[in-house]
Amino acid sequence: MANIQWFPGHMNKARRLMEESLKLVDMVIEIRDARIPYGSANPLLDHLINNKPRFIVLSKKDQADNEQTNLWVEYLANENTSCVAIDSLHDNVKKIIIEDCRKIMAKKIARMKAKGMKPRAIRAMVVGIPNVGKSTLINAIAKRKIAKVANKPGVTQALQWMRLDADLELLDTPGVLWPKFDDQDVALSLALCKAIKDEIVNMEDIANFAMKKMIEYYPERLIKQYSINIDEDIYNIFSLIAQKQKLIKANGELDIERTYSFFVEQVRQGKFGGLTWDRI
Repeated sequence: MANIQWFPGHMNKARRLMEESLKLVDMVIEIRDARIPYGSANPLLDHLINNKPRFIVLSKKDQADNEQTNLWVEYLANENTSCVAIDSLHDNVKKIIIEDCRKIMAKKIARMKAKGMKPRAIRAMVVGIPNVGKSTLINAIAKRKIAKVANKPGVTQALQWMRLDADLELLDTPGVLWPKFDDQDVALSLALCKAIKDEIVNMEDIANFAMKKMIEYYPERLIKQYSINIDEDIYNIFSLIAQKQKLIKANGELDIERTYSFFVEQVRQGKFGGLTWDRI
């Protein structure tokens, strides 16, 4: 398996700008992917955020395993961190985010009022890895399209202030990864969820990773989808899928390469239901 690394130059610049801008904000809203709550957590943020109040939002909950999402929400919350899972396209995102930000900043707001000061809007920096759903979330809060959205990494490449409500101002930041993936399973989970461009990843590696996880966590869904025996080695399972789906080359051989791409797209399109790749 090829070692996956992807850290474009704009990410390094964005990391420096984020560090410089932290002194301008009251709190940090960290967007993670509910399918990979561990893998989508940038380890650099712990150092950058330091002691700022943190609000972790697990996006794309509609694409994740609901039972696992509930476990992660409970696990990630502590005295300095709140956590919630949302579906940015269907939940009342504005209400959820603003109410939680008020709760997180309640003590600071109370201190300002006690001093006779009129509390200003809460200033929050929005951070997260590429393609985690930051722009979709911001547009849902604003209830209008003010941030670019695409199902690919690297769309937002500059910092941008947005006043979304009398009580909330957001500083949108580019999706930032970290310079080196020590755990290649994390890298593969990021690639599977399209936080890393397909062009730099071996599709066979992504497919094998997804298949192993499906066999471990969701074997019954594999059997239901393809009506195949999964007590085989990985290559044989892909061969069975190729036969079932009639993925055949012109010369009559099974098209295993095409089968890898077919399977990964089925996973990404939700053909197996909500899936969570990380376990506590």
